[in-house]
Amino acid sequence: MGPFEIAAIAIVGGFVYAGYEVYMKNKGNTGQAELDALQSELQRLKERVSTLESIVTDKAYQLKDQINKL
Repeated sequence: MGPFEIAAIAIVGGFVYAGYEVYMKNKGNTGQAELDALQSELQRLKERVSTLESIVTDKAYQLKDQINKL
């Protein structure tokens, strides 16, 4: 192996190591703002599902559906 191959391996190894350091540093960093946004979206979706459930289980909705089927 010549000096150019050794230098190329060292450079590539340096890039891989630097990338690994960045990955490990950011691995556990979930931003608090992103977490809050996801939690608020989850809460809004739960409220929407609850509203839809109440509409679908309403007797007036069921009656309207039966009339439309006729």
